[in-house]
Amino acid sequence: MLVEFVAPDTEPVTDAAVFELADGVLERVASTERPQPNLAVVKMPDVVVPLVDAQTAIVADRLNDPGNLGTILRSAEAAGIDAVVLTPGSVDPYNPKVVRAAAGALFHIPVVEATLDEVRAAGLRLVGTSSHQGESYATADWSGRVAIVMGSEAHGLPDDAPIDQWVRIEHRGRAESLNVAMATTLLAFEATRQRD
Repeated sequence: MLVEFVAPDTEPVTDAAVFELADGVLERVASTERPQPNLAVVKMPDVVVPLVDAQTAIVADRLNDPGNLGTILRSAEAAGIDAVVLTPGSVDPYNPKVVRAAAGALFHIPVVEATLDEVRAAGLRLVGTSSHQGESYATADWSGRVAIVMGSEAHGLPDDAPIDQWVRIEHRGRAESLNVAMATTLLAFEATRQRD
């Protein structure tokens, strides 16, 4: 059973080699058409922290879009979330599009792969999101150790997912649902607001 995540090393690197590239080289080696002016090669983090220490986590269940995952990582770090959990079948957190969309947050928030059952076994209450069931996220109880579970972009969470509590975001306009990254941002900030 996987119940640990890797925490990024926060020690600054002071002895890194710096290379200046000739004109046009960066555009050939980068993965985008118009790359930012800096490129880095970094070591993957290797500090292990138990998931049982997380107070508030976000679980991305079978999330496929790298831009959405990057935005979720950025919002989670900004809101003070302790970890982001990816269920099997989710996009790779080190996908170049995830890294770009995360805008550095990937180096500050732990990311782990685990199933919903493993998250619950670590002692977190699973709060699932739905467009049609549960109470308002604004009046829901976010106390205790909570995992905010977000479903895939195409299908959301199944009604029979092993969820302890369902919440929803009320819509005033005609949109059927919010983008998963935007919905996650609302819930992350509300959960940490109530926790504080």
